Amino acid sequence: MAYKITESCISCGACAANCPVECIKQGEERFEIDQDACIGCGTCAGVCPVDAPVEDEAE
Repeated sequence: MAYKITESCISCGACAANCPVECIKQGEERFEIDQDACIGCGTCAGVCPVDAPVEDEAE
């Protein structure tokens, strides 16, 4: 299941720096995950200090 980044993102970049498939990029308001490239590993959720990445249940 792919992940998405919620509005609680503080744009620290920890998720992008640790993503093994480099599918996280800075967006206009917060970091964003490329849903097509995300492998659902959860690394981003594990390193985020504010728990912004969550499983995208819409997928």
